[in-house]
Amino acid sequence: MTQAIGGRSTTPSRRALSAATELIVIMVIATLLSLVIKTWLVQAFFIPSPSMEHTLEVGDRVLVSKLTPGVFDLHRGDVVVFKDPGGWLPPPEPADDSPIGGAIRSTLTWIGLLPEDSGEHLIKRVIGLPGDTVTCCDAQHRIQVNGVPIDEPYLFTGDQPSASTFKVTVQPGKLWVMGDHRSDSADSREHRYLDDGQVPITRVVGKAFSVVWPLNRFGGVTEPDQVFARVPDPKK
Repeated sequence: MTQAIGGRSTTPSRRALSAATELIVIMVIATLLSLVIKTWLVQAFFIPSPSMEHTLEVGDRVLVSKLTPGVFDLHRGDVVVFKDPGGWLPPPEPADDSPIGGAIRSTLTWIGLLPEDSGEHLIKRVIGLPGDTVTCCDAQHRIQVNGVPIDEPYLFTGDQPSASTFKVTVQPGKLWVMGDHRSDSADSREHRYLDDGQVPITRVVGKAFSVVWPLNRFGGVTEPDQVFARVPDPKK
């Protein structure tokens, strides 16, 4: 018989029951913490398309801060994840998982232990904030924001800022967003027929701040402050 701390004896069955109870408690606490973190702080997402290359590559897993917008303001140049405003994405294809596998995957994704896929989310870069006028393009084929041309070092190698011309004034509570791989991104330019291609800020899940997988791409998400440093606030 084993002598426990405090002088009480324990049997193997009691020790096994105690260990099992402790494991269950730890798992419940870990699950609750993960759910709290996903709901209010940070959520992981999987990158399924090349629209943000080379800032984000297909297969990257990124962390998204849910404190922006909210505790922190959105800024031009932020890379944001947002829910489909309506009609940007085709209907999702049926999953190949078995019913049990699908249920497990859905549960683990819901509590934040697996990253979200592309089901109803998109990821793009904020180019225009509410009130901004975004124009393409000037004589040097640069996008202008509030009359100031911007040089965009994050663009996919060989891409122009935009193959199509446009001029749009961003409505209150909306954003104008574009992918970094401009020639392979169905962004605000492609959805002018849906609310002029503008994304409601209320649809924004959060701001991408780090690539966490694969490990050879671990690091922060590019936010070159100098790109928009000279852009003035919109005229009121």
